Amino acid sequence: MTSTPSQSSHLDPEIAARLKRSADGLVPAIAQQYDTGEVLMLGWMDDEALHRTLTSGRCTYWSRSRGEYWVKGDTSGHVQHVKSVALDCDADTVLVKVDQVGAACHTGARTCFDVDVLPLGQ
Repeated sequence: MTSTPSQSSHLDPEIAARLKRSADGLVPAIAQQYDTGEVLMLGWMDDEALHRTLTSGRCTYWSRSRGEYWVKGDTSGHVQHVKSVALDCDADTVLVKVDQVGAACHTGARTCFDVDVLPLGQ
């Protein structure tokens, strides 16, 4: 059984009012290397995780499997230093441009999207 994120948050109310969340209160957050454009990973944020990301300079995500917040790199050392944060045009996805230290993927790979490339045209 997974927990749901906190309903209380310090996120700016104007930003919170714009967000379009899933039924469980989350928005997908894409982490992208700020200088190369490399897509690193996808995580999930609620209002509080977004607030922490905006104010701490480090990416904070909501772990759906563990039911708790996690700051990328606190245990692995593979830190994401936030360079910018943007909402997409529908305000239902967050793009966090980061300076990634070490691997972004929990498998130890630089990115979560370089191992299982699917064939085209089949």
